[in-house]
Amino acid sequence: MIAKTFGGALVGIDALSIRVETSIELGVNFMLVGLPDIAVKESHYRIATALQQTGYHVPGRKIIINMAPADLRKEGAAYDLTLAIGILAASNQIKNSGPIKNSIEDYMIMGELSLDGYLQPIKGALSLTIEALKQHFKGIILPIQNAKEAAIVNGIKVYGATKLTEVIDFFKGYDHLQAMNYPPNKECTPYTEDDLDFSDVKGQEAAKRALEITAAGGHNILLIGPPGSGKTMLAKRLPSILPPLSLEEALETTKIHSVAGKLSNYTSLMTKRPFRDPHHTISYTALVGGGSNPQPGEISLAHNGVLFLDELPEFTRTTLEVLRQPLEDRHICISRAKMKVEYPAGFMLVASMNPCPCGYYNSPSIPCTCKPDTIQKYLNKISGPLLDRIDLQIQVSPVKYTDLAKEEKAESSAEINRRVMEARRLQDLRFKNSKIHCNAQMNTRQITQFCVLSDSCKNLLEHTTNIYHLSARAYHRILKVARTIADLKHAEVITEEHIAEAIHYRCLDKGNWGEQNI
Repeated sequence: MIAKTFGGALVGIDALSIRVETSIELGVNFMLVGLPDIAVKESHYRIATALQQTGYHVPGRKIIINMAPADLRKEGAAYDLTLAIGILAASNQIKNSGPIKNSIEDYMIMGELSLDGYLQPIKGALSLTIEALKQHFKGIILPIQNAKEAAIVNGIKVYGATKLTEVIDFFKGYDHLQAMNYPPNKECTPYTEDDLDFSDVKGQEAAKRALEITAAGGHNILLIGPPGSGKTMLAKRLPSILPPLSLEEALETTKIHSVAGKLSNYTSLMTKRPFRDPHHTISYTALVGGGSNPQPGEISLAHNGVLFLDELPEFTRTTLEVLRQPLEDRHICISRAKMKVEYPAGFMLVASMNPCPCGYYNSPSIPCTCKPDTIQKYLNKISGPLLDRIDLQIQVSPVKYTDLAKEEKAESSAEINRRVMEARRLQDLRFKNSKIHCNAQMNTRQITQFCVLSDSCKNLLEHTTNIYHLSARAYHRILKVARTIADLKHAEVITEEHIAEAIHYRCLDKGNWGEQNI
């Protein structure tokens, strides 16, 4: 007898349906074909023990299991439940004798088995459920830990099982599994009073202004200042002023973290923008993703959120250079000999660094002990093309004692967020007929359309470009930032004031840390 069960394979952040055909014939053998990896091949031992513990058995006959399509690699232990139900159905140990008729072929089944028959959580449950809906399955059966995550998909029944016997009884016609339903809210509201807040930051008004512009336009930013000036403190508070995730963004973000196995058990939908802050010892593979079995890297886990790189020059040159393409394209393509996957990487880059190895170059109070060539060597760790892709490069000065001693609270994140949201609403109207959502994502054609300049603005930009030898990319970044500054002031037209402020935020292009005016 041949039994058919269905599972799914993850490819990137999406899933493909897998048909598992189980045949039991005369003889004694176990053959698993269809490009399974070692973890899938080892499932035979987990299944045999789990069935024995629950009162069933693997028949002592010739068992042939084909996983189709045969040219797609199947990885991981998530097929245990799919294979186990197929073996039981092919050996007539599952017979529908109950009042409810549940056909095995109408459901996608995925789950990892423990030796005692209990189910363990799997990766990519949300992607698998979306694929099951596309393939018109009646429902999907998953470990109970993944059910809440999967149940946010409308239009398909999601069943969460605790152990193998519950799934067996379900297909015998005794419906002990209940379909779950966790409809997500239409809007996510990640900001709470318990989050890090800008009201805790003393002084640093210029840096706060730059971060407000960053949040309003979705720009990348580099904070440059001596140790203890508050660069990390400022960066970690950026998520508190960002717009909440839309439902579409939340689903996409949840898919990525689900595929990477980063969702906690019983989690349904990610409601907060990701904030990823990898250590500078990270490898470039861990940063952008990949490996022999490709997995999303930090830049994909930061999709729709913030990637914070503290002490930027301490990262290896190779690691930093791989950021250049995803910063432009907002996705990363990973190619291997037998496969090619693409992961989203639409993140905001927030980086910080000291101005020199000792950290006190241009400090008003502490003398720098570095030699000029040492400072230049330190700065050269960050390439010009990477710096070009960072919209705002600002100095963060040490906080004065008078600011630290103030007892009154500074402006809160909620107040800043209101201005950011007003600017984002203007951008939503501006880009309503396109696929972009903020000024930082504008292409050359859109910059030409929405960043119309007066003659005086053109003269100012020409003067700046000639003096500081700005690249075309830096020129366009200045225009994008100027458009955001104008949006924060509810100005339809970009003025000289907006252009001048945008130029002010390109301190590395000026070749002088202390220079404040062009």
